[in-house]
Amino acid sequence: METATAIDATRCPLCGEQNRCAMEAARETGQPQPPCWCMAADFGHAPFAALPQASRGKACMCARCAAGTPAEPRQD
Repeated sequence: METATAIDATRCPLCGEQNRCAMEAARETGQPQPPCWCMAADFGHAPFAALPQASRGKACMCARCAAGTPAEPRQD
């Protein structure tokens, strides 16, 4: 039996750090935000294959992971 796990859209699904997603902040607060950092980011080294299937399309990776230099995974 599979257990549903809540996805925290404010955290990177790879390392657990804050992803600082302006689009998520706008959704949560209802307040307009400046353009997100990801709009100008180079995702050429991003480890997309490492993204958990359950978080794809639901949580943004952080800038460090997007650059291909992830932090140590968070220990919950």
